[in-house]
Amino acid sequence: MSMDPALVGAQSGPMSGRNIIGEVTESLHRFLLDGYDLGEQPPRLEEDLAFIPKDREEVLYVYMYRVAQNTALQNQKRFRAAPVFMGSEPEEGGEVYYHRPPILLDLFYLVSVHSKFRSDAERLIGWTILRLNEATHLIYRPRKYLLPDGRIVDSLGRPYDPTIPIEGDDLQVEKVSLALVDDLTVGDAINFYSLHEAPYRPFLTYRARIALDGPLVRAEGGTTVNIPRLASKSRSDEGEGLESRNGRIKTPRGQPGPGPNAGKPPPGPKPHFMRRIADSDPDTED
Repeated sequence: MSMDPALVGAQSGPMSGRNIIGEVTESLHRFLLDGYDLGEQPPRLEEDLAFIPKDREEVLYVYMYRVAQNTALQNQKRFRAAPVFMGSEPEEGGEVYYHRPPILLDLFYLVSVHSKFRSDAERLIGWTILRLNEATHLIYRPRKYLLPDGRIVDSLGRPYDPTIPIEGDDLQVEKVSLALVDDLTVGDAINFYSLHEAPYRPFLTYRARIALDGPLVRAEGGTTVNIPRLASKSRSDEGEGLESRNGRIKTPRGQPGPGPNAGKPPPGPKPHFMRRIADSDPDTED
């Protein structure tokens, strides 16, 4: 699928998801500290695996060691209408935005603990497992969109507010899930600690799943999407083409025609400035 040249030169905004990876790490830190209830002094959060305190201070290590694309949910990179509703319909002068589908990523974190006594470290790692099991959604808020003119809005076109009640089917919500996974073997972990010149400690691995949004592109009054024609390659024994000139398969003679769903509008949002490619284009006929 190709995009109209008018969209290529349209106004493009900043990357909407440029900060989400760092925000996930910060949310993980905050979730651990906010739920600590084992004593008056919470553990120290560290990202440097080689850090060793000189006193009896307990340490929670949270280290993001891998980022991978979720290929099971991978989307095509073609432009499509962004789920951002800004005022009236495009035919009435409303704003239309396009974007590429978000990149679905898996963030992998190594979580480890340190304490002066081994029994205290085991107590802390048990609490960590139970605490992170409560994180059904590490981040749960309206999805943020950065417009080319600098405004920050949600999918309903309102000024962005992460604390607004999440209601309505049209509001796009950003959900970051967290799950305990078995991503590192003991041998891999030993090599990992050795690489950082840190002593080996019991560890956990967690996976956070995010969607990374790119820039929004504004098209004045919408744009036209052109679908290239497919070459006809299938031929019958009599030489008659089994495909029409626009690439659709013809119904052979003597077989039933279109099913009961023929003529029904396709599912999904209303298309803007779209038209089907017919075998005979009325604009080019004599």
